[in-house]
Amino acid sequence: MNTLPLSGLKVLDLSRLLPGPYATLVLADLGATVDKVEDPGGGDYIRQMPPLREDESALFYGLNRNKRSLTLDLKSAEGREALLRLASGYDVLVESFRPGVMDKLGVGFSALHARNPRLIYCSISGYGQTGPDRLKAGHDLNYAARAGVLGYGGRADGAPAFPGVQLGDIGGGSLFALVGLLAALHERERTGQGRFVDVSMTDGAVAFLHMHLAARLAMGEHGQPLRRGREALNGGYACYGLYRTRDGRYLAVGALEPKFFAGVCEVLGRPELLADAYDTGEAGERVKAELSRLFAEHPLAYWKERFAGTDVCVEPVLEGDEVLEDPQLRARGLFVDSEDSQRGRKVTHLLTPLRMGETPLRPPPALGQHSQKILSEAGFSPEEIEKLVS
Repeated sequence: MNTLPLSGLKVLDLSRLLPGPYATLVLADLGATVDKVEDPGGGDYIRQMPPLREDESALFYGLNRNKRSLTLDLKSAEGREALLRLASGYDVLVESFRPGVMDKLGVGFSALHARNPRLIYCSISGYGQTGPDRLKAGHDLNYAARAGVLGYGGRADGAPAFPGVQLGDIGGGSLFALVGLLAALHERERTGQGRFVDVSMTDGAVAFLHMHLAARLAMGEHGQPLRRGREALNGGYACYGLYRTRDGRYLAVGALEPKFFAGVCEVLGRPELLADAYDTGEAGERVKAELSRLFAEHPLAYWKERFAGTDVCVEPVLEGDEVLEDPQLRARGLFVDSEDSQRGRKVTHLLTPLRMGETPLRPPPALGQHSQKILSEAGFSPEEIEKLVS
């Protein structure tokens, strides 16, 4: 078996729910040892969230394979001291508490850095460690709203588009945490010092608007504010949008370049539509209306056959379990079956996108399953372990 690139890296994961656990799942899939530090009263909140299979959250199962679980009561002096001792032997710590919580407990970056100067400490929060709203509660939809991402999507004459996926949590939180951690690890090779990585999910969500918002800033007084449903990539162009078929399904037409939309027009037998495909005014609206009429004449299966073999940036909008049978995703190995001997059942795993070797498929841990092992590895005596885990 090939050694994975992060083999030997040790990570303490104090995060909960989605952003931190997905980031550490990627690290674990790449070979890192990830030890979840959980509250003994119930652990990661997502353990109790439906859907449930045999009283276990499927959400927790999907986010926490290849990890170990240690329970520590950080509200107790013994638990806090144990964390300080543990941190001496780890490379990375990830947490997702509100700013200042870890410092109030006496286990924030300064305290941990004093014990282990090489430790890289990553804090993922909604609005970041600074600013007037740093202590404000929020969830993904709030972060996308504040970032301008929600306001950018949707019809020009309608409401913002509900994304349905966690742009702020995964895109703004997990992925930027990974970038920050890996950058800090590279820096540590040069300096021997760890650092604090401040990840704001709202800041990260703004990155999804970077091309458009940065261009707006570059234009200065010569530019205009971004407009919902009227820009090139959010509904303004007829050649870049969603079209309903006769059976109520949808096609994603992403034929942004003229050569691609010319191909779409050829399939439709309407070459004259190319001329106004990039107009964001009335002429462009007429092209949209005609495309809508044409695509609505036939069901999705018909259009899949018509566009099969073409190279014009048109795809069916997959729904439900259809994505699980997609031949391209299957060929990429995103869905892998395994035996969970611990629970006595077969499980299909969704792998993280970056694979650099054979991904391990160890099942997620029961709450506190590895407490004794982790503490013993860290040099705690049997008597100390008994006090901490009893």
